[in-house]
Amino acid sequence: MSQFGPDYVRAIAPYQAGKPISEVAREFGLDEASIVKLASNENPFGIPESAKAAMAAAAAELGRYPDANGFELKAALAKRYDVPADWITLGNGSNDILEIAAHAFVQKGQAVVYAQYSFAVYALATQGVGARGIVVPARNYGHDLDAMAAAIDADTRLVYIANPNNPTGTFISAPEIEAFLAKVPASVVVVLDEAYNEYLEQKDQFESTQWVRKYPNLIVSRTFSKAYGLAGLRVGFAIAQPAVTDLMNRIRQPFNVNSLAQAAAIAALNDKEFLRKGAENNRAGYRQLTAAFDELKLEYVPSYGNFVLVKVGDDDGAGARVNLALLKQGVIVRPVGAYGLPQWLRISIGLPEENARFVEALEKALG
Repeated sequence: MSQFGPDYVRAIAPYQAGKPISEVAREFGLDEASIVKLASNENPFGIPESAKAAMAAAAAELGRYPDANGFELKAALAKRYDVPADWITLGNGSNDILEIAAHAFVQKGQAVVYAQYSFAVYALATQGVGARGIVVPARNYGHDLDAMAAAIDADTRLVYIANPNNPTGTFISAPEIEAFLAKVPASVVVVLDEAYNEYLEQKDQFESTQWVRKYPNLIVSRTFSKAYGLAGLRVGFAIAQPAVTDLMNRIRQPFNVNSLAQAAAIAALNDKEFLRKGAENNRAGYRQLTAAFDELKLEYVPSYGNFVLVKVGDDDGAGARVNLALLKQGVIVRPVGAYGLPQWLRISIGLPEENARFVEALEKALG
């Protein structure tokens, strides 16, 4: 089939998602109810009751197309972030936002800058438009913003920054990011991907939308998939100045956020109790997992998200080997060999009993 499609599309390695529970049950002959999934950074509490009620109310209109412009959801987001509604672009998850940005601002042969060990979709979005990826070596498994600023060349049109970063969990402080934004040429668009922002401690949180007012080339990307528990509904959004959102909405697919997703997102956005409960569970779960790693004398990267990256061996087969041993015990985690981290696994933080089940299985897997 090599005669079909451009070379840069054939060169793309498809994104590998975390294994679903049903697949592991089939593959290893396990009962689905016995399987613990800590692979995809999903909210262990699932979807909030407020969102379920909103979807039930919206179901009566499913015979009609959704609001293509997402008026009510944009209004809710505009109120929450104190920005005009025309500063908001809706996405089918924040992945969609990342792809839209590449298609809107980058042409074939131009360059995109992103960090080593950062979200795989940055590279995929870059390849998808035939652009050149400039991968800047990580510093302590996170972004080296000085090196990223220096890597921007005359052909660069886009920079991706994940904060906190997936899959390593590292975090960049507000002063560091603002210093970086001040260095970036006005012709280069910066996407600040904040998918895990809601898990930050209060002292680490800052309202990045204030930077959007100051920097016309900045896009702040957020998602409802993590802290809000709506991963299966695929709702993301971007905040940027109108000149940027206008271009993004020219690329955005019509009806990219369905009616149920829009209704659920509005409800979840205002469900402060659900967010509080999730943040508390995440902090406790982080302590539970890292205490176990300390006891097992395993190296891990301090994380600001809802997951922890842990080193499970010194050889390059360690991650795959331990991952398989965990799967056989009905525990799904995320191998990160594709990120250049074959000795490591990424563990999503679950409920206390799920974390305990993982630790027990890990001890057996490590022998």
